[in-house]
Amino acid sequence: MQISLRLDGDCVRAFHVTLLERLAALDEVELSVDVRPAGGGIPRSAAALFQLETAIHGLSHDGLAKRVPLSALAPYRQSPASPDLIVDLCGDVRLESIRVWRVSYDGAGGEAALLALILAGRTPLARIEENGVAIAAGRLGTEYGGIALASFQDMLARTASLIIAALSGAAKSVPDLPEPAQAGSPPPMPSSGKLAVRAGKALARRIVQKIYHLCYNAPHWKVGWRQTGGRDLFDLRAHPASGWQELPDDGSRFYADPFPILYQGQLTLFVEDYIHRLGKAIISAVPFGPAGPLGRPEPVLDLPYHLSYPFVFERDGEVWMVPESCANGTVDLYRATAFPGGWVKEATLLAGVVASDATLVEHGGAWWLFATVRDGGGAFSDTLHLWSAPDFRGPWTPHPKNPVLIDIASARPAGRMVRRGNDLLRPVQDCRRSYGAALGIARISHLDLIGMEQVVETILNPGALWSGRKLHTLNEAGGFEFIDGSAIAPRWKQRARD
Repeated sequence: MQISLRLDGDCVRAFHVTLLERLAALDEVELSVDVRPAGGGIPRSAAALFQLETAIHGLSHDGLAKRVPLSALAPYRQSPASPDLIVDLCGDVRLESIRVWRVSYDGAGGEAALLALILAGRTPLARIEENGVAIAAGRLGTEYGGIALASFQDMLARTASLIIAALSGAAKSVPDLPEPAQAGSPPPMPSSGKLAVRAGKALARRIVQKIYHLCYNAPHWKVGWRQTGGRDLFDLRAHPASGWQELPDDGSRFYADPFPILYQGQLTLFVEDYIHRLGKAIISAVPFGPAGPLGRPEPVLDLPYHLSYPFVFERDGEVWMVPESCANGTVDLYRATAFPGGWVKEATLLAGVVASDATLVEHGGAWWLFATVRDGGGAFSDTLHLWSAPDFRGPWTPHPKNPVLIDIASARPAGRMVRRGNDLLRPVQDCRRSYGAALGIARISHLDLIGMEQVVETILNPGALWSGRKLHTLNEAGGFEFIDGSAIAPRWKQRARD
C-alpha cells in the first residue's frame, strides 16, 4: 500500500519523524510525504511557553514536539500523484478520487486544535475519518495535566498509536460515558500576548507549587474500607451512606491499591506500601478481623524496583500474585510459599513492555490479561492491550486487535473484574481530570479474539462520603470492600516520625 502523510512543512516535528518510522516498519507499506505549508498552525509564541515549561519542569529538549529541519524527511519521497491512502494531519486535503483519512481533535484538524484543547483543560477526542465515517477513535490523556508541553507530547504520541491502530483495524471506537462528553469546536488558540501572560503565570504557579511541596507530600494516598452488608458499589452505584473508614498510616508512608483475599477463612489485605524517603513502594499485607484491620500492614514483597497493584488470587489451592512492575519492564507471576509471605517468582508473563495494572480474568474458556501499555511513549493510562492464554501461567498471546481501546476515561484497570449474573463488570480509572481522579464501572459486552467492547455504566467521584481528592481502585472479599484515593499530608509530620 502506498501511503502519503500530509503534514505542515512549515512546522516539522520529531513526532512526524517518529510516525513515519512506525509506518515504515509495517509490512507492505510504501511511504511518501506531502510537506506543503498548511497555514493556521500553532503561533510561534507558543515556543516561549514550551521553553519555559521545559526549564521549570525539567522536561527533555528532545521530545516529540521538538522542531526539526525539513531535511529530516529526506528519506521519504515527495507524495506520488495517486497514493492509495492519504493520512491528513492538517485537515486540508480535498481529493475525492483518493482515500483520505482525516485526523481531527474534537472535530478540528491540525496540531493547533490539539494544543487549544489542552490549554482549555479539555480531554481531546481524536478521530480518524474517511468520508465522514470513523475508522478509529480515542480519548487522549496525560499524567501531566497543567503542563502544556508534556500533555501535547503525550497526545502526539497517542495520535501516532491511533493511526497505527487504524491500519490494523484496532481502536475503532470509545465507549459513551454516563456524563456529558466534551464536544464541539475547540476553543480558539490564545493570542501571542495571552500566551506570554500564560507563560508568566505558569512560572509563578510553579514557584508556589515548589514552596508548597517543600512542606507537603503530594499526593499522599489512603485506603478506605467498609463492611458491605451484602450491597457493594457494583450494586449501589454510589458511595454508601455510612461512608468509609481509613486504614491508618504513620505519615512516613502511604497505602494504596488495596487487594483483599479470603484464604483458608482469613481475610488478608494486600497494599502498595509507598515509603516517602525511599521514593518507591513495596507490597505489604495486614489481616482483617470482624471489626477491621488487625495491626498495620507488614512487608511481604520487596524488590529493587517500584511495586504496586498487588493483584492476588487463589487457584489450585494456592495464592498467586501479579504485582505491577512496569519499572522493570515485566509482568511477573509470584506464588506464596508461606502465606501471606514467602513469595517466589514462578514465571514472567510478559517482558519488554511498560504495562500498568495487569488484571487477569477467566472468561469464555480462556484466561485474559488486561493492562494499559505506554505505547511509543505518551500516557501510561489511555491505551488498553489484551493478552490471552490457556492457563494463567501462560503462554500469553497478544490480542490481534491491540490496542483494543484508546480512552483516558476507561482504559486503565482499577481492580478485579466481578460477575453479576451474566454480566462481567470491570472497574476502570477515569483519568480525564488527572491520574486516578474517578472510578468507573464498565460492563464488558463483548470479549473474544475478534475484539473487546465495554459500556461505562457509572462514574463515581470523591465527595462528602469519601474525603480523598481522588478515587482510584475498587476491590472486595469476605464481606469487606476497599477503595483508595489521594489526600495531602504535611511533610513535617513525616520527618517527625522518620
